[in-house]
Amino acid sequence: MTDSWTADRMPDCSDRTVVVTGANSGLGFETATAFAEKGATVVMACRSLDRGRAAAVEIRNDIEPTGATLDVRQCDLASLDSVASFADGVHDAYDGVDVLCNNAGVMAIPREETADGFERQLGVNHLGHFALTGHLLDVLVGSSGESRVVTHSSGAHTAGDLDLDDLHREESYGRWEAYGQSKLANLLFAYELQRRLEAAGITDTKSVACHPGYAATNLQYRGPEQSGSRVRYALMKVANTLVAQSAEQGALPMLYAATAADVGGGDYYGPGGLLSMRGSPERQESSAASRDPADARRLWERSESLTGVEYDVGLAQPTT
Repeated sequence: MTDSWTADRMPDCSDRTVVVTGANSGLGFETATAFAEKGATVVMACRSLDRGRAAAVEIRNDIEPTGATLDVRQCDLASLDSVASFADGVHDAYDGVDVLCNNAGVMAIPREETADGFERQLGVNHLGHFALTGHLLDVLVGSSGESRVVTHSSGAHTAGDLDLDDLHREESYGRWEAYGQSKLANLLFAYELQRRLEAAGITDTKSVACHPGYAATNLQYRGPEQSGSRVRYALMKVANTLVAQSAEQGALPMLYAATAADVGGGDYYGPGGLLSMRGSPERQESSAASRDPADARRLWERSESLTGVEYDVGLAQPTT
């Protein structure tokens, strides 16, 4: 375990441009705040501009003056058009991106579909971020110095099953099964991206993964709220109060993965305490299924087909 590592130990980021999805609440808000405190230019990718702007005001009011810039931009990961439009705006405004934090997500909600007809948990958690990363990869690779793509997964990936025959769970849907698949997909993507970067000889851009453990955020309440389950809502509230760590603590694995000097491409970070639910960030091992290169390749190819986004910076298919 990285002994008592906190955001205070992050390096100075005054020359860094960081994109954080879902930056207006929860783990994304804490990630954006920590980078702002270190002087970064933070591009806050938010589904709601109003909530994003309110979050930016809160961050500015809470941190000491650092000269950081908060750039709130709309990005709805449930819409490929919105993702592409956001990426176009980033290209117009910035010559390079140093860190992309693929953070936003939905958890254990009733079955819905995105604007593009994807099962919503897979569409937001994986396919939206797959498309976003593909659109931004050239400015990541082209940034001065090292750049990183950090993808948020979850301990729930261990219960995930990648069903390429029913990827959108049209034949059989369970909210937790779909969530587990989306979080497994996050890891398959993160590791495959690293393999493809290495195969292309790109060494200054790293793909890293992380998970927050059990952190108290609004994410836990969305499923019960959408399904109208007062019992599940009450149980989540009790668990968040008694068991969970704070969102500020839950953001530490992502911040460590994004900034620490000893992070390697393909690493996976999470809390090092009891059952990996809380504590200081440490390097961990994800499930064998998440490390399967054949499944990762098949998911990558399906993701390219579904999103229409191909990674065009020389990322050849790696040999396995």
